[in-house]
Amino acid sequence: MWQYDTIKGKFIPGELPADGAKITACYDRLSQEDEQEGDSGSVVNQRDFLRKYCVEHHFLNVRHFSDDGYTGTNFDRPGFQEMMDLVEQGRVSAVIVKDHSRLGRNRLLVGALMERFTEDYGVRYIAVTDNIDSAKGLDDMTAVRELFNEFYPRDTSKKIRAVFTSKGNSGQRLCTQVPYGYKGNKYGWEVDEEAAQVVQEIFSLCMAGLGPMQIAKRLKTAGVLTPTAYKLEKGLSVTHKPTADPCGWDHRAVVKILERMEYLGCTVNFKTRKKSYKSKKTLYLPKEEWKVFPDTHPAIIDQETWKRVQELRKHKRRPTKAGKRGLFSGLAYCADCMSKLYFSTHKGSTEDQDHYVCANYKSNTGSCTIHYIREKVLSALVLAHLQATLAYVQADEDAFTRLVMEKDAQEQRRDLARKKAELTKAEKRGMELDGLFQRVYEDHALGKLTEERYNRLSRSYEAEQRELEARVEELRRDLEKGQEEAVNVAQFVALVKKYTEVRELTPTIVNEFIKMVIVHAPSKVNGRRFQAVQVVYNLVGEVTIPDTQNRETA
Repeated sequence: MWQYDTIKGKFIPGELPADGAKITACYDRLSQEDEQEGDSGSVVNQRDFLRKYCVEHHFLNVRHFSDDGYTGTNFDRPGFQEMMDLVEQGRVSAVIVKDHSRLGRNRLLVGALMERFTEDYGVRYIAVTDNIDSAKGLDDMTAVRELFNEFYPRDTSKKIRAVFTSKGNSGQRLCTQVPYGYKGNKYGWEVDEEAAQVVQEIFSLCMAGLGPMQIAKRLKTAGVLTPTAYKLEKGLSVTHKPTADPCGWDHRAVVKILERMEYLGCTVNFKTRKKSYKSKKTLYLPKEEWKVFPDTHPAIIDQETWKRVQELRKHKRRPTKAGKRGLFSGLAYCADCMSKLYFSTHKGSTEDQDHYVCANYKSNTGSCTIHYIREKVLSALVLAHLQATLAYVQADEDAFTRLVMEKDAQEQRRDLARKKAELTKAEKRGMELDGLFQRVYEDHALGKLTEERYNRLSRSYEAEQRELEARVEELRRDLEKGQEEAVNVAQFVALVKKYTEVRELTPTIVNEFIKMVIVHAPSKVNGRRFQAVQVVYNLVGEVTIPDTQNRETA
């Protein structure tokens, strides 16, 4: 709130009259779009204009309220809210604006507000240049002016949206804030080594089996500054208010980092949008609508680590009531029903009794058998298979590459043959539907089918044909590729080279190497218990090493 000091000849912070007298509230507003009109519409010129008007028309106790840089499509403006608080307290006798659009550009909200001024609070409303004065009565042109005032932000919003859409589709960054881990501006990002190390540590901890809450606690204990606190320390702008504890990491901040594709070196546009120019609410768009442009800046996280972390995030592994977490939780599956195996333990029991059971087994009342296997046994079987695989790769990379690629080629040929057969069948059914459509139409035209029966059959055939067309298009795209995405043996070999020897399984090793383990039901041979376990690796799938067995004694 401001008032004009006639002695000093300038505006000073205003105060309410001590005698409780009502004030005349002059309101001025300027949005970023309105700035295009030039200095004539500036807040300073509006304020001078209203001051002179009040002097000429003998208004008393004049106070000024301003909002510079705020849109008129809503009333979420500090100066306006301060004025309305005084209106509701009964301290305002009149509200004066330069023109009607300064009050707002949302015709429904402005119309409702004017009714509140005149009917609820007894406040006189004046828009000087539009010749609106509630004391003289409001004519029909007021509603017309409100409609035209709304056209302006609507048209501006369309133009801005079109510009942003064009920029976004061409690969230009739409975000204004540089992600934590980078430095620069929207035109170019460079790796911020100090922050990038924290980002890499967060991904490493996730690979080690920790959840966002555990990662946040560990960062806080280590005294790592939050992204907001770090940017403030570097003198950068921030979008969120800093917390009382500069190291008080929140699990949501960790999740946001783990899900940002920008760390792969990609520019990602159209992740969010506003519902309309009238609302500030942000809507999050599905990933199918994102525009991703790879290799636009240096990557902090490699592609394989990113993919593995996203897989782990899909399969959240919660600790048991005893506080234990299974090494293969989310990775172990039942061979018969392909449901996950639940990790089970009992309070006070030894680790030797920790085990996995099929999710569909419920004390013999479920749809599957127990598939019971102790974690100690499963770890030993997987470790033995991993050690044999690593030894084979280290001994002969070329032989391993041929082994995997030959298996992959066979699987691709089978898959392509299946898709070709399915495509032929779908195309044949499509031709049959065309013939059925023709016969149904002729029967209807000859009066053999009622209108109701004809419509029901037509809708049924049309729905089936739409589904067939979509599936045929999908199959053709797959066949045009010639083959599915090749198995990246080179990446797997590079991963193997990170470890000269693996003596025990850790969460990080398991998450790096293992995609899933498939546990079969146990069997007994000559009084001995046997249980088959299939190990499926990341990047290369299931690998059968020559002269080794994946069938072990449990």
